[in-house]
Amino acid sequence: MLTAAVEVFAEHGFHAASMDEIAARAGISKPMVYAYLGTKDELFLACLRREATGVMEAIAGAAEPDLPADEQLWRGLRAFFGYVREHRDGWRVLHRKSRGHESVAAELARMRIRIVEVVCVLLARMVVAGGVQPRQTDLTPMAYALVGACESMADWAVEQDSEPADVTATRLMNVIWVGTAELLRGTTWTPSGARDMA
Repeated sequence: MLTAAVEVFAEHGFHAASMDEIAARAGISKPMVYAYLGTKDELFLACLRREATGVMEAIAGAAEPDLPADEQLWRGLRAFFGYVREHRDGWRVLHRKSRGHESVAAELARMRIRIVEVVCVLLARMVVAGGVQPRQTDLTPMAYALVGACESMADWAVEQDSEPADVTATRLMNVIWVGTAELLRGTTWTPSGARDMA
């Protein structure tokens, strides 16, 4: 039922999606959809939760703490883009069709925070592996920046039929790793005015 619902929501968006079409695609009656999953709002929320959980599990499942930091990050990115590629409709519902939908805004914010928390844990492992003591005040904004970059790249990648997940992950690594590698070594950038005053 959820798979059918995700397909319909991805195609039509929340407001234009009909419970009749969802029921027909699932091969059950509309009263059964309501009985199992509740109202259309509840069904939409169940779809979002399933997709967010899938994203988090894919990223967390790719973590191998014994690997070098860059390999850990690349594998996490590859797992994320692999999930998005295999669940394109789910990504469209989670990231596109849910925008501006008031009844799920708070839940979406909580889901995003959980994803950021997972990324924070992975970044902390990488920082420790690089011999630097992680500071939460640095990790959290870095995690938000990385999640935002991943979301934007996934939005592009979901429309690219021929690009494998490892290629997309490598593209993003090429953008972010040089900076991340320097941060792990303790290097930071400051505006020229601030350097002149130092």
